[in-house]
Parts: sequence; C-alpha cells; structure tokens
Amino acid sequence: METQRLVIAGRIWVTDDPQLQEALARVHDTPERPRCLCVPGGIEMYVARHTLFVVKRMPDTGSRHDTTCPSYEPDAQQSGLGELIGGAVLEREPGRVELRVDFPWARISGRSVARAEARDAGEVGATPRSMSLRALMHYLFERAGFNRWSPAMEGRRNQGVLHKYLLEAARGVTVKGLTLSDRLYVPEPFSETGRADAARRRREKLSVLHPGDGQQPLALLLGEYKANEPCTAGRRVWIKHLPDVPLLVSGKTWERLEKRYATLFEAPDADAGHRVHLVVAALLRARREYTYEIDAASMMLTNETWIPVEGVHELPLLRALIEQRRRFVKPLRYDAKTAAGFPNALLLDVGAVPAPLHVVSAFIDLKEQRAKQRATADAGDGAWVWSSAHCMPAFPQAVQSDRGRPDVGSVGAD
Repeated sequence: METQRLVIAGRIWVTDDPQLQEALARVHDTPERPRCLCVPGGIEMYVARHTLFVVKRMPDTGSRHDTTCPSYEPDAQQSGLGELIGGAVLEREPGRVELRVDFPWARISGRSVARAEARDAGEVGATPRSMSLRALMHYLFERAGFNRWSPAMEGRRNQGVLHKYLLEAARGVTVKGLTLSDRLYVPEPFSETGRADAARRRREKLSVLHPGDGQQPLALLLGEYKANEPCTAGRRVWIKHLPDVPLLVSGKTWERLEKRYATLFEAPDADAGHRVHLVVAALLRARREYTYEIDAASMMLTNETWIPVEGVHELPLLRALIEQRRRFVKPLRYDAKTAAGFPNALLLDVGAVPAPLHVVSAFIDLKEQRAKQRATADAGDGAWVWSSAHCMPAFPQAVQSDRGRPDVGSVGAD
C-alpha cells in the first residue's frame, strides 16, 4: 500500500501511522479537512468512514496532485470517463456519486424491461446520458484503483483484495435511487473451511432478489468467468470462487454473449505468455428460490494483476511496465466508440505531466487503426509509439519525485 503525507490540525501524519485513525476520528464530521502534502501548500481532502476512516480526494482535484501520489487522477478526457462526467456520472458532494445507467434494477412480470419513470410531457431537452453495464464495470474498477499500478502493489492483488475494494468502491454510489453496494455481489475468496459461512453470507446478500409487487429485482455480480456447460435450462455458467452455485442462462442469451465477446473468450488460449482474467458483470434475478439466472451480462479482460485491458495486444506493454517497476495508469474505454483514441497507458513517474504510451496492432480493425493514427499524430513527434510487430522501444526515463516533502512554511511542526 502506498503512503501519503497529510497535515491534520497542524500536525503531519503518514498514512501508515497506526495512530492516524484516532486523528481522523477527531476531525470526521467537522469543518477541519486534511491536506495532502504531495505538492507545496498541500491539497484539501475529506474524511470518509467505511469500516475504517479513509482520506479521499475532493471532487475535481485529482489532476492537481503530484503524478506519483496515490490520489492523483489523470484528466478524465484521457479515457472514456470524460464523456460521462456531468451526465451519467454526477458527484454533487464529496463521497456521494449518482450514476445514470441504461439498465433496470427490476423486471416487471409480463414485460421485457422495467417501466421507466414518467417524464413531464412539457419538458423539452436532450436525453440525459446513461452508462452501460460495461461502463459501470469500468467505473468500479477505476474507483477501486485497479487500473493503476505502482511497485508497492506487487504481489498484493488477489480475490480477497478484489472483493474488499470493489465493494468499498460501491459505497456512496447510488444507481436509480438505490445504494449500489446493496445490490453488488463480489465472491469471497473460496476456502473449504469457510465454505458454509460464505454461502450463508451470499444467500443473505442475494435475498434482495426475492420478487414482490409484480416485480423481479435484479442484482449485479462481478466475478471471474470459469466455464460453462449445457443443462436443461440452457447453460450453467461457473464463476471462480463460487464452486457450489452455478448461474443459469438461456441458450439464446449465451449464444449472443459468445458471439459478442468472442475475442475475449479466445484470449486465455492466445500464445501471449501472459495469464489473463475474464471478468463478467452479470445482472442476476431469481428464477426460483436460491436459483440465480443471468438476465444480462457484459465481459471484460484483465491482465494477471487485474488491470483491465482492451485486448491481448496490450499485455506485453503492461508486463514490461510492471517488470521495470514503473508507475502508470491504464485509461479505460467505458462507453466510448473506440479505445484507440486514448493512450494505452499513462506513465506517472516522468515528472509533472504523464507520458502517454500508444500501442499499434495490425489485428485491430481499420477504423480503430485510423483512430490510433490520429491519436499518435496529435501526441506529436516525441510520442512513445510501439507497433506490436516490432521490438518494444525504451520507455521515457523515470525521474525522482519530490512527493511527500511538505511546504514547511504552511504547516506546523511534527
């Protein structure tokens, strides 16, 4: 876990200090705000309470932090998030986010989709932007920090970490008026000794699926796809760390998923020399008591450290960055028509401005190749561009950061 230096009520703290929780408790729900000391003068933060007190960045301040600070966030326009901010993603106050999505939280008996809220017939205006299931999956992975990397994260990403931080990322987020964490299920790490307790907690979590008032509620599962097999209902889909309960899906729905995400299903068989994870975001409903059916789904590929990728052509880039102990962010597509217009990675350890890294693959379609050509042309002559058919060029040189050196004129003595 990376550390930050903070000033709280005139005293400087490091985020791994065991007494920091007491200091945060004293200022929680008060006008006092911590300041991150990654830059001279510091940047105002706020204190949120989950299981523990957590210091988080204020809205629209991510790019003001030092690029190597854990609170740094690139300009949203460098990824598909930029198209959604202010429309589908609304953060009206610190720690409170409203998401507008294009899928329902319930199905109405006899209808293929849940009825939308009625709009004022006298209202005239543009249709509000909404985000897809894939975009929501990207948002949770980015909010949980899984699209960024630093050497301190080596060996620290597993199912337990995924479970913890995805659920934490969903707290404070509302979707269609409901708290997302109440509708999100992420499998716990499986162990034979804890199997019964985990199953009990799963049934408690998914009890939200019990129908009522003519509606079938839906919940969101995020997990790693393992396998599928035929059954009388269509297909049984198996999720890793859920060996005792399959997800059912109709044959036609599964055929559409396999066709839509054919390249992702093929990725584990690619001769890339890199392990991948195939993540599924599935809207679930209860077909019968304790029987879960996939209503709709989206899929996403990640590398072995759970960083989302668009395809196997990005895997060697991320592996090289990790092996060379570099700090970087992986811009995510969300609902953009193509990811080719964005950098494939942003190097954060090269100074005040991140360095965009671009990968050109001959296997992406012509439209995406043209979009990547425009993006690299806009980046200028000094842009880092790697054609995957050739040897990878050297990365821009890392520089020593001054992060954590406080402006002693603006804070009290430690």
